[in-house]
Amino acid sequence: MKNIDKNVVMLGWVSFFTDMASAMINPILPIFVVVVLHEGMDKLGLIVAIATFVSYALRLVSGYVSDRYGIVKPLVVGGYALSAVSKPLIGATHGYKSIALLKTFERVGKGLRSAPKDLMISSYSKANASGKTFGFHKTMDIAGELSGTLILFGLLWYFGQSETVMRTIFYATLIPGLIGLVLVAFFVRDIPRSESFSTQAFTLTQKDRKTIGSLLFYFLFLLFAFSDAFFTMQAKEIGIATTVIPLLFVVSTATQTLTSYTFGVFIDKTGAKRVLAFAYTCGVVAQGLLYFQDPVFTWVAYAFLGLFTVASLNANRAFISQQADNRGSVYGVFYAGVALFGAAGAYLSGLIWEHFSMQAALLFSLTGTSLLALIFIGSRYGRS
Repeated sequence: MKNIDKNVVMLGWVSFFTDMASAMINPILPIFVVVVLHEGMDKLGLIVAIATFVSYALRLVSGYVSDRYGIVKPLVVGGYALSAVSKPLIGATHGYKSIALLKTFERVGKGLRSAPKDLMISSYSKANASGKTFGFHKTMDIAGELSGTLILFGLLWYFGQSETVMRTIFYATLIPGLIGLVLVAFFVRDIPRSESFSTQAFTLTQKDRKTIGSLLFYFLFLLFAFSDAFFTMQAKEIGIATTVIPLLFVVSTATQTLTSYTFGVFIDKTGAKRVLAFAYTCGVVAQGLLYFQDPVFTWVAYAFLGLFTVASLNANRAFISQQADNRGSVYGVFYAGVALFGAAGAYLSGLIWEHFSMQAALLFSLTGTSLLALIFIGSRYGRS
């Protein structure tokens, strides 16, 4: 950890508290929408799709602004502020439209901060240590998720799972959200303007375009992969109690926390493509285990979901840091692609689930991810 800059460490703590707030609501939000508010799975899919898609343009714009005008930290602080305020307000909602609106604001916050934040982390990375640096940051990120999920489990176990309890939990996310906001506003130094600002006319270089091309495969994989919300509803459908569902997220986040830094080391030593091949394999296994519709397999599926998530994100973020010239803009394209394809996938999965069956949605996911993983591995880890 001695190669990690103190600003990256502080950004890690910012992500820790912000993701703690997110993890306190993510496992129960789908249940709140479908069971408490009596909305359909298609409405849940629509919420996920809108919330994911809305940050599409902002991620591109924030990355471009960071590179072109040298505005970095203000975007990061503003993004965390929006997220901190929007999550608690979900507790006052009574329909899917208002939830979709608030999730949109929350995603706007993430869209504003994601690319500039990764530019800051990349700028503070030591030489030949971008994998370790992003691995460390992701470890803090996931440790926050783990803490928030454990807090959620404790609250549900002690107070029950009534509508009032769920709404109170939404309100309580204001506390960790504000802590993260204070830390990033007052304890993280902005990167020097010369590192990101250019008086030249802005354009993506050949290296930038080549890097973006390499990311397209990951975007396609996300089109078919189930999101966390659908993992949650699968668990609920096969009989896993609402009180216990946060522990499934503990399995996923604990797996990520324990492996994130190690994946970063492997990325630096063996390259991002090998780690991506492993990630895609884990993603397929996670989707396949859900297809059995057995609680035991679902528990294991969450562990493989954790491996896929942490390995793929660390590999792609480090790859951009190593290969791109205009890193802020390419990070913006990366997160925009994740948003766009993730939104389309969530909407498709929700429609298939609602109008056909959960089994049909699972088959759609498993078929698509399996074919893509085979193509990637068969092409010798997807030559860039």
